[in-house]
Amino acid sequence: MMTRIARRFAASVALAALALATPALAQDKTVKIGVLNDMSSLYADIGGPNSVVAVKMAVEDSGLQAQGWKIEVLSGDHQNKPDIGVNIARQWIDADKVDAIADTPNSGVALAVSNLVKEKNSVLLNSGAATADLTGKACNPNTISFTYDTYMLANGTGKALTKAGGDTWFFLTADYAFGHALERDTGNVVTQTGGKVLGAVRHPLNTSDFSSFLLQAQSSKAKVIGLANAGGDTTNSIKQAAEFGIVQGGQKLAALLLFINDVHALGLKTAQGLTFTESFYWDLNDRTREWSKRFQKLSPKGSMPSMTVAGLYAEILHYLKAMEALGSNPHDGAKVVAKMKELPTDDPLFGKGPLRADGRRLIPAYLFEVKKPEESKGPWDYYKQIATISAEDAAKPLEASECPLVKK
Repeated sequence: MMTRIARRFAASVALAALALATPALAQDKTVKIGVLNDMSSLYADIGGPNSVVAVKMAVEDSGLQAQGWKIEVLSGDHQNKPDIGVNIARQWIDADKVDAIADTPNSGVALAVSNLVKEKNSVLLNSGAATADLTGKACNPNTISFTYDTYMLANGTGKALTKAGGDTWFFLTADYAFGHALERDTGNVVTQTGGKVLGAVRHPLNTSDFSSFLLQAQSSKAKVIGLANAGGDTTNSIKQAAEFGIVQGGQKLAALLLFINDVHALGLKTAQGLTFTESFYWDLNDRTREWSKRFQKLSPKGSMPSMTVAGLYAEILHYLKAMEALGSNPHDGAKVVAKMKELPTDDPLFGKGPLRADGRRLIPAYLFEVKKPEESKGPWDYYKQIATISAEDAAKPLEASECPLVKK
């Protein structure tokens, strides 16, 4: 009698467990991605709604939906404020069960969200934030940086201009994590290449009036004024530098982070001759041209993709490739990132390349110069390539890394 009761009890427990497990099993092929960026301010043209377009393109191109996966894309505006960014990310992870936070331009936001995804065992797929600290001293097992960083920018533009005779520098720097990292990394390259940093001035994020900052840079007599800022801050400082006649006076502007959207906003007459470093340009080859023209048709403003938007597309493709390899969503961020590092990256925009232990994707970079108006064949034909920087030279060597995940 007791044996029969025990069997019935065991059977009922097993049925209850199966009932509880069934919904979970049904969710194994569900993925939620939250695109967190600046949707309304100085970085909106770089990413903003365009980043959402790129992520949705990657979801479609992954082929996973045809295999029965359900993939949802959310978006949020962090307003360039770390506390707002973290609050959105926390809500997404805790309440909405978002698996990965993507994009995160603004290094202050990205560093804060990186800490959160480690705590929650989620994933940060960074394409927009530049600070090399994300794969350096602040690295963790849940964060990937795919497209570029301040080390790449410094070793491209900083080294090239110093070698070309621009051996004295003064920095005009955005006063937050990104600007500080870019000034630091470029200053190191300038001094290592035989140049000298004469000084720096820091400006608030999203500044409209650069006159006092530019006057300090002008009075420094430095051969190169390094703009350690981005987006609207870069375009505003370049426009106002033209009004001050800084370039005509013999000093060179170094746009340490310049995007095609910035050049489009400035116009070739103002932007011509600027030297800068990027890891992507829509007109690099047949593959980038084909994808970029597809993207342009979907872009809310009909724009060509920025470097970070292209990198985000490639990064999401690789993330979903790891999900496919795992066979289902383990809802374990560190496990997914480990699989991403294990699999070789291969996408139509950046090609093949390793994803290192520190979370840095190895890709080549290119030194570009903005064309003169008469050199352009039409809209968005803005760049001419000056040099290629190998993937190994574009990233900080692992042996010099401060990342605790790197075995030395």
